[in-house]
Amino acid sequence: MAEKVLMKGNEAIAEAAIRAGCRHYFGYPITPQTEVAAYMAKRMPKIGGCFLQAESEIAAINMVYGVAGAGKRVMTSSSSPGISLKSEGLSYLAGSDLPAFVVNVQRGGPGLGGIQPSQSDYFQATKGGGHGDYKMIVLAPASVQEMASLTIKGFDLADKYRMTAMILADGTMGQMMEPVELGDVEVKEYDKSWAVTGTKCQRPHNIVNSLSLVPEELEQLNFARYERYKAVEENEVMYESYLMDDAEICVVAFGISARVSKNAINEARKQGIKVGMIRPITLWPFPKAPLLAAADHCRTFISVEMNMGQMIEDIELAIRCRRPVTLCNRVGGMIPAPEQVLEAIQKANEGGQA
Repeated sequence: MAEKVLMKGNEAIAEAAIRAGCRHYFGYPITPQTEVAAYMAKRMPKIGGCFLQAESEIAAINMVYGVAGAGKRVMTSSSSPGISLKSEGLSYLAGSDLPAFVVNVQRGGPGLGGIQPSQSDYFQATKGGGHGDYKMIVLAPASVQEMASLTIKGFDLADKYRMTAMILADGTMGQMMEPVELGDVEVKEYDKSWAVTGTKCQRPHNIVNSLSLVPEELEQLNFARYERYKAVEENEVMYESYLMDDAEICVVAFGISARVSKNAINEARKQGIKVGMIRPITLWPFPKAPLLAAADHCRTFISVEMNMGQMIEDIELAIRCRRPVTLCNRVGGMIPAPEQVLEAIQKANEGGQA
């Protein structure tokens, strides 16, 4: 069994990325994810990797594009405003069908907002973020251990489907410290015959490009890309089901909100309230099927979020508006308290609005 180490969530991401075979990191410091870059700055030179603090977030994401085009595992990290600056590059990566790994440790917004934790980038991550028709695989850890394990998973999914995988964590996840088990990682090999690595006059030229000026060709590229996205939706959905077997109330939450909600659910159960939780681990693809199945026996749903109500729309769509969905939230860097979630559960149990 691998030894457990006490680490910050940001540090766990960085170390896991290195063990997953990442040897190229390009980033820019911004609270609350700066420890990712700081960790990479220390470790990469020692293992023959490349760390570069770019002159801007825009430069960093385009450096990621270059290394991804060469078929190497590469990552960048930032926090909310920085991801906005990277959004054009994220669209270019998608349009070129390149695998990359991106970390967003969210802070409050909009604008510069504050440096406290938030979950207000849900729409930005799950609905694309940049321009055009595309998707990213979005992973939402709820512990420091998952910050590490989902990083490793993210690199594999990015390579498997030739698309961007993103860790969407709130600032709490990045800053909190917990024991993490970090063992050896088997770095999987994927076909990268498409990469631009130099032909050595032994193969045809490869071209990595997101530009297509013939409408019929661009249409077919988009159709083919969405067939790949369909495969992701069919095969890669991840979620946790907690006390849902007899639940009449279903709480839906991710990240730190899910941990807070679990405490509230345990207390509500002591009071005889039949409540459970579905925690999306993949925010895209969203766990539509288990939520729809829950609508067969749950009379109401509560979305616990650290934003003004974003995931709640996906819950309503997943259950096809068959049951009411209410919002329990804090914003601006505030975290819901277990007492607030418990009160929402109690109101829902009484038939009122959460």
